[in-house]
Amino acid sequence: MGACTSKSGKQRIAHSAKIDLLLDEDYRHSKRECKVLLLGAFASSKGSLECLYMKIVHQQGGFTRDELLEYRPIIYRNVVELAQSVAIYMRKTGIECKELSNKLFMEKILSYNSRLCDGLETNVYFPPDVAKAISHFVTDTVVSKVIEDHMNGPSTFDSPIYFFDNIIRIGAPGYVPTETDILRARSGNGGITETRFNIGQLSIHMIVISNQRSERKKWLHCFESVTAIIFCAGLSDYDRIVVEDPNESRTLMQESLHLFESVVNSRWFMRTSIILFLTKIDLFKAKIGEVPLARYFEEYTGGADVNKAAKYILWKFIQCNRARLSIYPHLNQAQDTTNVRLMFAAVKETILQNALKNSLKDPDIL
Repeated sequence: MGACTSKSGKQRIAHSAKIDLLLDEDYRHSKRECKVLLLGAFASSKGSLECLYMKIVHQQGGFTRDELLEYRPIIYRNVVELAQSVAIYMRKTGIECKELSNKLFMEKILSYNSRLCDGLETNVYFPPDVAKAISHFVTDTVVSKVIEDHMNGPSTFDSPIYFFDNIIRIGAPGYVPTETDILRARSGNGGITETRFNIGQLSIHMIVISNQRSERKKWLHCFESVTAIIFCAGLSDYDRIVVEDPNESRTLMQESLHLFESVVNSRWFMRTSIILFLTKIDLFKAKIGEVPLARYFEEYTGGADVNKAAKYILWKFIQCNRARLSIYPHLNQAQDTTNVRLMFAAVKETILQNALKNSLKDPDIL
């Protein structure tokens, strides 16, 4: 009896040691590269810029000068399209510039094809006449008022004031984008964007998918092996209308919930953990007292209490999780970096959990 027990005990110890070795090997392999899929609906995630955000925080040394210059055409296009959106709004509503000269600058802005920015090489700068037109146009007192009122609307960009405040610097010869410029910009690129960076010994291969609706069904099955999904949703987007389809009354928050539900319940991600990154808490705090959340979610009864409102939105996302995946929620400000490290702590935990699951399924150790 004792011999049997001893033999059984030795087998268990051997099995345990084998599990440890497999975990060790799997973990070391995971440390070499961990695939993370970054998702989000429209402006909620800021597309590839959230990916760059993480790279700024975690990559030793940040961006090289050449990498910064690669984003210069993107920022140029952002500035042009933001100025054009103001001009188009003014034209539609019949609002006139205060200064006659600024009317001419407005026409100059409207006549410029923003797609030309895409063709600018890294050694070519913004057309001086266009930069001058924008810098004068946005400082017109009437235009400034339109920007203050209109650009804070529910279906517009997040960073117009920032770019207009920095138009002189951006339009100057020799301009090199800062990391903040890159964070504030929108790439507008479709398809897939990838980046790699290290967090300690952990190598992250981050994949960002186009926010376009037409792309979504094409990529789900392609990323079954990802370790974790970072899903970004903007808390302050509860009143922002989907720009992609102005004929719909759907808000960005509703769109985020719809996409989140399709992802967490997809058969392709049954062994993937979800890191739910609720952004823009600072903007949410500023908005909740002015724009009632109950206007868009009738069952909400917490009034302007920021904590209750944020918990309600988190609850809405958690309710989508019928597949009972592991979800790690985090809140942060629009450009805050403090919680990003917590997110990747969750990624590391996911790697260990997945390594354990894979090892326990190995027939040689059962």
